[in-house]
Amino acid sequence: MLTTRCLGCGPIGRVAVIVLAILGAHAIASQDAEPKPQEQAEPILPAAPVVTEHSVTINGRTIEYRATAGVLPIREDPSGKVRANIFFIAYERLAPRGDRPESDTPHADSKDSARTLADASPGDRPITFSFNGGPGSSSVWLHLGLLGPRRVEFGPEGEPLPPPARLVDNEFSWLDLTDMVFIDPVSTGFSRAAEGQNATQFHGLDEDVRAVGEFIRLYLTRHHRWLSPKYLIGESYGTTRAAALATELQDRLGIYLNGICFVSTVFNFQTLSFEPGNDTAYWLFLPTYTATAFHHKRLSGPLAEDLEKALAESERFARNEYQIALSRGDSLSEEERTAIAARLAELTGLDASFILRSDLRVPIFAFTKELLRSQSRTVGRLDSRYQGIDRSDATDRTGYDPSYAAILGPFTAALNHLVRAELKFESDLPYEILTGRVRPWNFGRDNRFSDVSESLRAAMSANRNLRAWFASGYYDLATPHFAADYTIDQLRLDPELRRNVTHTYYRSGHMMYVRLEDLRRMKTEASAFYAGGLPTQDRGR
Repeated sequence: MLTTRCLGCGPIGRVAVIVLAILGAHAIASQDAEPKPQEQAEPILPAAPVVTEHSVTINGRTIEYRATAGVLPIREDPSGKVRANIFFIAYERLAPRGDRPESDTPHADSKDSARTLADASPGDRPITFSFNGGPGSSSVWLHLGLLGPRRVEFGPEGEPLPPPARLVDNEFSWLDLTDMVFIDPVSTGFSRAAEGQNATQFHGLDEDVRAVGEFIRLYLTRHHRWLSPKYLIGESYGTTRAAALATELQDRLGIYLNGICFVSTVFNFQTLSFEPGNDTAYWLFLPTYTATAFHHKRLSGPLAEDLEKALAESERFARNEYQIALSRGDSLSEEERTAIAARLAELTGLDASFILRSDLRVPIFAFTKELLRSQSRTVGRLDSRYQGIDRSDATDRTGYDPSYAAILGPFTAALNHLVRAELKFESDLPYEILTGRVRPWNFGRDNRFSDVSESLRAAMSANRNLRAWFASGYYDLATPHFAADYTIDQLRLDPELRRNVTHTYYRSGHMMYVRLEDLRRMKTEASAFYAGGLPTQDRGR
C-alpha cells in the first residue's frame, strides 16, 4: 500500500506551452528550420525539490523511503551562469521509525524532515544513477518498469492491459539494494536548457556525457554521497552514455564506480547499421531473426523444438559461413548463393527467393514486415514477440512498431500520475517521454560509426574493481543480444578483467522487465551484482 507525506510542497511557478512530440522508437523526426536560441528558451523550473515519504513491501519486508523530485542546475565554469536545469527523481531508503535517533543534520534538500537514512554512514549504502536512451528518452522505462518502488502493470508475458494504466507497488524494486537517482537528460522529461541558452549545446554524445557527469558530481556533493558505493544503469542508448561516462567520471571528475549495468547494449553503432558497405549488422541480427521466427512458429524440424539449440545453430552459422559469404560479395558462385539462401530461409522462416532477391541481406524493417506478411501481420522492433496490423500488406516496411505502441500509453500515463499525484511535483510542462527535440544528434566521434567501447575498456583497466553486467533479450531487434556478444568480445580486455564481465539473456525483448518472470529474475541477479557475486560468473546463457 502506498503511503505519502509531502514535505515542503508548493506551487511550481511559471508555466510554458510547448509542443509535445512523442516518437515511435524507430521513427525519424522531421526537422524544421533550426530555431533561434531565444525561441528555445523555456521557463526555469524551480530549484526547490519536493520531498515525500512512502513505503513499499519488497520480499515480504516493509521498506520506508524518501522520494525527492526536483532539478539541479548545471552551470558554466567559471562564470557560474546556469546552462540547464536537469530534472531527477531520487529514492532513498529510510531507517525504520524508532531504530535510530533523529538526525541533527537533516537531508540536504529536506529541511522539514529529520528522518535518518538507512545506513547513516555514507559508505554503507550504494547509490545508483539511472537513465534510458533514445537519444531523446526520459528515464521513465527503467524507473517504472524495473527499478523503482512503483511499476506499470502488464500481463505475465508483457501484454498490455486495457486502459487506463495500472501503477502498482513493485515487489521486485531494487530499493532494498541501493538508493536510486533517475536522471532526465536535457530536453527530456522536465529537463530544459536555461533561459537564453540554446538546447542544441547538449544534443550530442560528448555534450550529453559532460552534462550528465556534472549532474552526478553535483548530486554526490549536495547529498554527501562521495563515500557511497556508486553504480550506473543505462538502457539502449543509455548504455552508450554509461560506457562513455565511465571515463568521464573517472578521468575528469575522479569519481570511481563499483559497477555498471548495461541493459540492451549498443556501444558500436556499426553493429546496428544496415547502410550499404556495412555487412556487420546482417550477421549479428541473424540469431534474433531466428528467435523471432521460433516464437511465431515459422521454423520447422529440430529448429522448432528448442529455442536455445536453434540460437546456437544460428549463431554458429552467422559467425562462420554467413559472415564469410557476405565478405566475398560478388565472388560467390550461384550455387554458393543458393545454398546460403536456403540455410538462411531455414533459420529465419523467410522464403529463400526473397532472401536471394535481397542479395542475402535482409535489413531489420524488411524482416519485421516480411516474416508474417502472409498472415497480414508485422512483428515488433523493440520486442519481436508483439504483432502489428498495417494498412497494407504490399509495403516494404512496417507502418509502426507494435511493441512500442504497447508500452507508450501505459508508461506515459503512469509517469504523469506518479510525478504529480504521488510525488507532488506540480507543473503544466509536458513530461517529454521520448522526444525528437534532440535531433539532429551529434555523435561526435572520429570514425563513421560511433563506438564507445574503448571508454569502458580504459575505465576497467584503470579501475580493476569496476564490474560490468550486460542484460539482453532474445527478441530485441533494436539492440540484438548477438551484437552485444560481439561488442563484449571486441573490448580487448585483459584476461584478468574479463572475470569482471557478465552477460545474461532473457526470453523477452528490449524492455525485458515487462515480462514478469524476467522482472523477477533480474531482481535476483541484481542482488548478486550488488553483493559482488554476479560479475565473477562465466559469461554464457
